[in-house]
Amino acid sequence: MTETPPDPATDPHADRQLAAFRRSIDNIDAALIHMLAERFRITQAVGQYKARTALPPSDPNREERQIARLRQKAEEAQLDPEFSEKFLRFIIEEVIRHHEQARSE
Repeated sequence: MTETPPDPATDPHADRQLAAFRRSIDNIDAALIHMLAERFRITQAVGQYKARTALPPSDPNREERQIARLRQKAEEAQLDPEFSEKFLRFIIEEVIRHHEQARSE
């Protein structure tokens, strides 16, 4: 027999539980934004370095190694590796765009 979830309209504990979940999600979202900001600060410095040293904006071999490494990490963390790869490819595309921009400046 399955247990019915509490009804937020009639159970005051359900609203408190949902609010607690949402506070945790909000905290995680804020941490993700701060981590992405720090990552992009570093990759922008890499882009400037590559521009000064005439290195290409992208490194397909490194990108593939990173994707494979992070797919493995995703599996270990019980996160869908397909999702993690899409997410990482999105970030890589943005980084390359920044590197190309640094090269043209």
